[in-house]
Amino acid sequence: MKMLYKALSIPVGAAGGMLATTLFGQVWKRISDEDTAPQATDRRYPAWEVVLAGALQGAVFGAVKAAVDRAGASGYEHATGSWPGDDQARGSSAVR
Repeated sequence: MKMLYKALSIPVGAAGGMLATTLFGQVWKRISDEDTAPQATDRRYPAWEVVLAGALQGAVFGAVKAAVDRAGASGYEHATGSWPGDDQARGSSAVR
């Protein structure tokens, strides 16, 4: 059954990537008044702005990935009755 989860996670992950791209674009527009974030090799922008854009992009993508992965796992559990990931309790002493 977990193979089904892996197969479904590919298109769900791709959709999450598109969502994160859109969300980051909207956030960047609001904080910078520019349509696109600077590229690392673009000399027109100071280094701090390039680093800020990269850090913000990483945070947005990380948060969206975590939310999409969690929603997918919860949906899979709801549909199949089985949690697709490690269902060990946090802090358990089980050897991995």
